[in-house]
Amino acid sequence: MKEFQKNDLLSFFCILLLLPALASAECTCDAEEEGGNRSEALKYKLGAIASILVAGAVGVCIPILGKTIPSLQPEKPIFFIIKAFAAGVILATGFIHVLPDAFERLTSPCLEENPWGKFPFTGFVAMMAAIGTLMVDSIATSYFNWSHLKKAQNQVNGDEEKVGEHEGHVHVHTHGTHGHAHGSLDTNSAESQLLRHRVISKVLELGIVVHSVIIGISLGASESAATVRPLVAALTFHQFFEGMGLGGCIAQARESRLTTIIMVLFFSLTTPVGIGIGIGISSRYEENSSTALILEGLFDAASAGILIYMALVDLLAADFMNPKMQKNVKLQVGANVSLLFGAGCMSLIAKWA
Repeated sequence: MKEFQKNDLLSFFCILLLLPALASAECTCDAEEEGGNRSEALKYKLGAIASILVAGAVGVCIPILGKTIPSLQPEKPIFFIIKAFAAGVILATGFIHVLPDAFERLTSPCLEENPWGKFPFTGFVAMMAAIGTLMVDSIATSYFNWSHLKKAQNQVNGDEEKVGEHEGHVHVHTHGTHGHAHGSLDTNSAESQLLRHRVISKVLELGIVVHSVIIGISLGASESAATVRPLVAALTFHQFFEGMGLGGCIAQARESRLTTIIMVLFFSLTTPVGIGIGIGISSRYEENSSTALILEGLFDAASAGILIYMALVDLLAADFMNPKMQKNVKLQVGANVSLLFGAGCMSLIAKWA
């Protein structure tokens, strides 16, 4: 009896030792067998191109066209609520959609243990992307301030030269020069804020576009109708909400009509073009290959860092610390509810996409 129990105990410990090997054996890096036929999956992909294109264009255009409505202009309280919703969407995109995908890809068992398993590349790349975004934001704004301050100084010097040509009116022209200089500084402050909005809109679009290309290629390369079908609706809403967030920033940037059209088209077409690329390379694309995992993981991590920084620093912090919101309790409550609602909606979509 004791011998029997000893054998059972030995067998039990052997099974415990073999469990990790059995678990790892289930995880393969081979291409997965896709359910459904390619022709049916292709129909869903083509439908996804159309629906995502329309949803993205409508979403990004709503805040931009809203400028023509007096109550939806950037200076009005309702715009703060809309922008808080959009910021919540972008924040959830970075934390819930993009960053987990980057972690999953860069910690995949299909990658070599050294170096991918020995260093947290996802967090490092996201951190460096956020720091890089801060540097771009800061350097661009300071350069603009310096260039406009120099321009104002040149105007002051030019006025002083004119004063020298009319010595009989030195006193009058000197006071005019001082008034012009102060006016230039006030204008310079407003222009500096405008440039900040323009930098924000372009960097934010960069972060969104990088992620949009990746999800487009992943969708287009899938050969399973069962996989593609639920993604069509989820990514359509995903693109619509992201478009609203970007559109709010473009509206505040007050870009020229041509620049606005280019930015709208660039955002709207990115995911559909990614799907088209995915369809084209579907016969050769291997989502579990080391090259695909590393490239997509690094780009996703960088995109997450950009989106999280932009949402927290340039969108939420700037608006929630704005004197208009600080003095209006109802506006604060409305903006907080809108922020939570936007983040919640985008987080819910992660169940399907």
